[in-house]
Amino acid sequence: MKHYELKTIAKHFKNFNFISRARRIENNTIELSFDRTNSYFFNMTRGESFIYKNISQRPLQSFNAPFDNLLHSLVSSSTILNIEVPNNDRILRFTIAPKSAYKEQKVVLQFEFTGRHTNAILLDENEVIIEALRHIDSDSSFRVIRPGVELLAIPPFERKESSQTIDNIEAYLSQKYIDHEAKKVKGLKKQKLLTVKKKQEKLQKLLDKLPSVESLKLETKKFQNYGNIILANLYQIKPYSKVLKTYDFKGNKITIKLPKGIVTNRISEYFFNQAKRAKAKSKNVHIEEENLRTKRDFYANMYHAIEQAKTSQELELLVPKKAKSQRKREKIKECELFWIDDYKVLIGRNSKENQSLLKVAKSNDLWMHIRDIPSSHLIIKTDKQNLPDKVIEKAAKLCVDFSLKQAGDYEVDYCKRRFVKIQEGSNVEYDKYKTVRVRKEGVEIRE
Repeated sequence: MKHYELKTIAKHFKNFNFISRARRIENNTIELSFDRTNSYFFNMTRGESFIYKNISQRPLQSFNAPFDNLLHSLVSSSTILNIEVPNNDRILRFTIAPKSAYKEQKVVLQFEFTGRHTNAILLDENEVIIEALRHIDSDSSFRVIRPGVELLAIPPFERKESSQTIDNIEAYLSQKYIDHEAKKVKGLKKQKLLTVKKKQEKLQKLLDKLPSVESLKLETKKFQNYGNIILANLYQIKPYSKVLKTYDFKGNKITIKLPKGIVTNRISEYFFNQAKRAKAKSKNVHIEEENLRTKRDFYANMYHAIEQAKTSQELELLVPKKAKSQRKREKIKECELFWIDDYKVLIGRNSKENQSLLKVAKSNDLWMHIRDIPSSHLIIKTDKQNLPDKVIEKAAKLCVDFSLKQAGDYEVDYCKRRFVKIQEGSNVEYDKYKTVRVRKEGVEIRE
């Protein structure tokens, strides 16, 4: 951030009396709410730090590091004593009186917009570090940032940057958010579309490799024929033979490559087993094809939903980072895993996975399905808790987004898993349900 921006912001913040809430909402972003109604966000990303204004939003994940706990206990509900931009530094410094202190106490919350050493630091009255967003060792900087260490001042230097006047700081900070969000959405979309496209391509390759029923029938006939020819010509096969050159039952010359490591009198059995496998595969290849095709279509719907997303919050919900790390730990394969406000959400990508979800879901888990339309089954793991309405609404939107491409208004029914009865496959009957309406936007609606 520019020095003149910080001075203007500090002057504006002096209109407020207390900080009602302080919390981290993203890895590098801290939210301060002033006088209960005004939320400002401090993005402390190294080299790209800035302050913006926006409405308060629930964080996508909870942060429980020592810094977060102290930020909440010391800064939330604190009274503002002073706000300054000390010396000529790109530092915004809040001196506050914590409400939670049992005796009179002063604490400093210092935001340092200093390039690669950008940081947020909590200090006591003696300039000793209480905690910091980032710890910095002596190997990286002469200013060690560690709890219990006295914070050294930044060496003075002559600042050479042009100064400007900001007429409307509220509009200026709101525009900062709009510009940042547009850039973030563009970057996230590119990244997440690429991830989903790779999944689609992988499934398409598997589909392309699937043998046809006709080819499998020919393969069955060929292996059966080989087995019969081997039986009729066992006397010709030596222990060291690699091929059998003989005549088939029509009198045509034929060369059969013999399998390695199998004794002579078991070779015919080997080919008969190959024929059985090919025959079984020919009967079930349509099931495998259906599973792969519906998975591919699921990701096609996901791709479309990502293209239609307007905010970074929507994008993080569609392809969350937490789900990827949890998937590796839990080894979930038979569904797609999501997280909504710390609630685990499982979605079936095809009929087979829908059946699996119904089997593994517990009686108190919440089940969802689009009314009167074939769709993915969705399970919210509740751990016997009552779900907030917002979680149910977001989950219903996921259910619609990943089942359909068409824009429109849809009804999603939901109930406890114990009220869902499996009829055949993934077809069910359910009772004691509620309904939430979901609008799926697209070109048709927006225009």
